[in-house]
Amino acid sequence: MHPIVKLAKRAVESYVHDGKVVVADDLTEEMQGRAGVFVSLKVGGQLRGCIGTFEPVRATVAEEVVANAISSATRDPRFYQVAPAELPLLEYSVDVLTQPEPAGDLSLLDPKIHGIIVECLGRRGLLLPDLDGVDTVEDQIAICRGKAGIHPWEEVQLFKFEVKRFT
Repeated sequence: MHPIVKLAKRAVESYVHDGKVVVADDLTEEMQGRAGVFVSLKVGGQLRGCIGTFEPVRATVAEEVVANAISSATRDPRFYQVAPAELPLLEYSVDVLTQPEPAGDLSLLDPKIHGIIVECLGRRGLLLPDLDGVDTVEDQIAICRGKAGIHPWEEVQLFKFEVKRFT
């Protein structure tokens, strides 16, 4: 297990068991920079929580991992909070995002490589790349529109990003 994933796991377990936020120490090179980070939790391959930041809001990737891991376990509005009995069942993945940039020509986007952000009048929807069942850019855009409450007829700005996924 990669150190970034170990940190996410330790953060969730500490918070769910004791209500304590771990302090990231012994930072690897990947943990020292600044970037947006998403932490995904699954049980038996099914999503159990996913929360993240589009762009960095904390001092280091490590701090983003800790905060977003806890939020994935306790604040994802689609799920109940993770219970202590679930901890041994959790599968973790951490995506560290590149800086979003305008998407440009959609034909050059690959949903296995590029995540997208759809934006309209202050509403934003984000979808990570390489998700099961999401095979086209059009699928990505439709899902992002739905997440953000953006109607199909509304004009949007599209941004792309890539991730380094740690499992």
